[in-house]
Amino acid sequence: MMETTLVIFKPSAVARGLVGQVLNRFERKGLTITAMKMMRLDESILREHYAHLVEKPFFPLILRSMTATPVICLALKGNDAIRVVRSMTGATNGRNAEPGTIRGDFSMSGQENIIHASSSPEDAAAELKRFFRPEEIEDWTPQNLDFIYSPDETD
Repeated sequence: MMETTLVIFKPSAVARGLVGQVLNRFERKGLTITAMKMMRLDESILREHYAHLVEKPFFPLILRSMTATPVICLALKGNDAIRVVRSMTGATNGRNAEPGTIRGDFSMSGQENIIHASSSPEDAAAELKRFFRPEEIEDWTPQNLDFIYSPDETD
């Protein structure tokens, strides 16, 4: 089933110049970019986005990390996109992430772990609304779709 998911290139990816390499992995996999923008996050949006962590003692570290540079927000579409992107992302702590995953290849940290990826269809829907207006997400079909999926795999 076609899904759209949110990915945030965190300041650790932006500052280290890893955005192109990571984005390339998603494109090579066959995921379709439907929206992308650079923005600065503020405390208000981070408190909403990380509401489940606001009361944790490490929340100030999240604020410091996520406001260090602009981030790049990305909407990716594809069959089972949420699961596929999460699998490509790897374990939250880069030291525990398998080689070949984004965090396994580019991260040595639990906090400075390169990207955020939506964890469920409900989270993806809420997060996409948080970071993109509806008109910013393009609903388009790439010309090469027939070479990414077999005919019985597309909606």
